[in-house]
Amino acid sequence: MNEQTTHPTVAAVTERIARRSAAARSAYLDRVRAAASERPVRTQLGCANFAHGFAACGVEDKLALRGTGPQGPVKPNIAIVSAYNDMLSAHQPLRDYPEQLKTAVAAAGGVAQFAGGVPAMCDGITQGRAGMELSLFSRDVVAMAAAVALAHDMFDGALMLGVCDKIVPGLVIGALSFGHLPTVFVPAGPMSSGLPNKEKARVRQRFAEGKATREELLDAEAKAYHGIGTCTFYGTANTNQLLMEVLGLHLPGASFVHPDQPLRAALTDAAGARVAATTALGDPDTLVRAYTPIAEIVDEKAIVNAVVALLATGGSTNLTLHLVAIAAAAGITLTWDDFAELSTVVPLLARMYPNGPADINHFHAAGGTAFLVGTLLDGGLLHPDVQTVAGPGLDRYRQEPYLDEGRLAWREGPAKSLDTEVLRPHDDPFAPDGGLRMLHGNLGRAVLKVSAVSPDHHTVTAPARVFDGQAEFTAAFEAGELDHDVVAVLRYQGPRANGMPELHKLIPALGVLQDRGHAVALVTDGRLSGASGKIPAAIHCTPEAAVGGPLAKVRDGDVVTVDAVTGTLVIAVDDAEFAARPATGAAPTDAQWVGTGRELFAALRGSVGPADLGAATVGTPLDHVRDEAAEVAL
Repeated sequence: MNEQTTHPTVAAVTERIARRSAAARSAYLDRVRAAASERPVRTQLGCANFAHGFAACGVEDKLALRGTGPQGPVKPNIAIVSAYNDMLSAHQPLRDYPEQLKTAVAAAGGVAQFAGGVPAMCDGITQGRAGMELSLFSRDVVAMAAAVALAHDMFDGALMLGVCDKIVPGLVIGALSFGHLPTVFVPAGPMSSGLPNKEKARVRQRFAEGKATREELLDAEAKAYHGIGTCTFYGTANTNQLLMEVLGLHLPGASFVHPDQPLRAALTDAAGARVAATTALGDPDTLVRAYTPIAEIVDEKAIVNAVVALLATGGSTNLTLHLVAIAAAAGITLTWDDFAELSTVVPLLARMYPNGPADINHFHAAGGTAFLVGTLLDGGLLHPDVQTVAGPGLDRYRQEPYLDEGRLAWREGPAKSLDTEVLRPHDDPFAPDGGLRMLHGNLGRAVLKVSAVSPDHHTVTAPARVFDGQAEFTAAFEAGELDHDVVAVLRYQGPRANGMPELHKLIPALGVLQDRGHAVALVTDGRLSGASGKIPAAIHCTPEAAVGGPLAKVRDGDVVTVDAVTGTLVIAVDDAEFAARPATGAAPTDAQWVGTGRELFAALRGSVGPADLGAATVGTPLDHVRDEAAEVAL
């Protein structure tokens, strides 16, 4: 299949998304196009408003923003929005980016102002802690903070600086509210490889069994997470970075260059120059108008491309929430059924931990995004005819950046994978499908990632053991109460219950049980990290227990089946009997859900939507889109 022939399933899903989204997408585009202006909006501000906006600028920048003085016509003004903090290894490199970007934008004929910062919390630090219950909500807080930064009507474009988990999706959602602005996302790159992820996981599991000391565990973790840059496993942070490139919001090949490499600095400079050239003011040197607002980049085809890349690389299940929320912010209704249908035709082309021993640096060395995009285009699995920050067409992302005598240039990426144990072509995949399953049954709907799960564990039927919190599970494991076939049901972990925390701390203990020969699975309305691993886990269950979902009625000893082969999630109880059961357990009350700042998020907890609609507090699409059967029948 040549690159110009789109796979029929990809085409059909895209067409259905576009048809389903037509009214909302049209309204969104009408709104952002009305906000666009050939003339910078800031020049239409009242004089006092405008003066406030440039009061702290130097004399030359003041004249440039006003459009007076020897600089000539008014110059583009670029907002810099950053998630910098120096606690997060992935964000520490962003410290010096604002000044570097100001210089790059100035060299390209514009002005840049640091418009605002957004919060950036680390899920790796908050795992199993109360702070994790704020993590998913932080995505929407980031979006709102980005909107505050851009709300001054001073800007012609934006540079978004962020890397990890909820931060990048939040920045995208915030930027899409200002969809008339050209926006380039600026990554920082991955940490150098440390202790192999497989060895780190082995020590974690030994610690769960009481066979390793805390000091041994801490030593292993410190060798794995040892310097600046993004954690090297293929979790949510690196999935974000790859998808930003496939969406066309990074410059080609920018995602996985190490923070300390000269190439990284050159790519950061190029991001500043590129956004200045794509504002409505055009390129001041060539007089070529290349206006490229983010609203025109993130369209239905781009969203499908992102889903395909997620599936092809076995990426983080968190993106089944984030991509739905991002799409909604652009007036596009994406459903879990779209993921499921695409997963049937998108092959698994990458093996990175937890789906294999390699890390993101190995992926990059094997050919990285340039090879991945190229082979997916050749297989007809990506739409080539999209807009990107680098210009029209996804073919540009077949290229990789390099330094030619110190100057940034791009060349064709490798035509063949340089390591087929890590990265493969579309016609020789690791697996024929994308490894993501959508489960349905009398326990609701859920997501299951099978790319890291042995086929021997794709179907698990076992008695349920029900828990209303992680501490209860841990106590039962340590007491030896789970040393048998078991489906651990962890409920009241959904967005309305307690913010939908990740439950990654459960995985070592479940891995111990699986290694002892037991049939083991997890069913939860909570989340798992992108490093969820080898346990079959039906996550994001919806409706969640806190709103009367079926998990609230499960009892110890009920036989539950988690079946990735048939796509079912069922409890072996007569339907009438199950319906008549009273709910047990409960989510924390408002009076209980306090401490570590949680009480400040009560309004978000009370208004958040369900998991299959992105678990969003902003831009939630209409509930009726869940009924895909009705949609297909139209």
